[in-house]
Amino acid sequence: MDITTLFPFGWQHYLGGGLLIGAGVALLFVFNGWVGGMSSVFSSSWSYLLRRGYFQQARYTDSRAWRLVYAAGVVLGALVWRLFFSDGSAQTTSVPTWQLLVGGFLVGYGARLGNGCTSGHGICGLGSLQLPSLGAVLTFMATAFITANLMAWSLA
Repeated sequence: MDITTLFPFGWQHYLGGGLLIGAGVALLFVFNGWVGGMSSVFSSSWSYLLRRGYFQQARYTDSRAWRLVYAAGVVLGALVWRLFFSDGSAQTTSVPTWQLLVGGFLVGYGARLGNGCTSGHGICGLGSLQLPSLGAVLTFMATAFITANLMAWSLA
């Protein structure tokens, strides 16, 4: 297997994106002491609509403004990529909608259970040398490797 099989559209944009994400999260933490995990952005956004105690915690309600700007930056970054750097073709998948919904639910449940998502633990947690984040990332990656191999085996 050569590199073009793993990265048919090249590897450079993945490296560039990773460096930009890492730099953005590092600057967010260095200048403000804020952790830029996406599950916290999600929860703080829901705090506008849901009055349940979990979503009304001070850590979500007090940080809503910057987290919404952070989320808008993620969306705008994707839009800029789509408009100026992609070939214009839409991404598609052959995965049935019900499987996407079940997968999304499981990821959301796992993020709550693990007290953070892959971006929070993998980028922010590992970057600040948090031992629980190392355990979470190892669990995420092991589960992903096993699932991918089981799916490849079942489709072969």
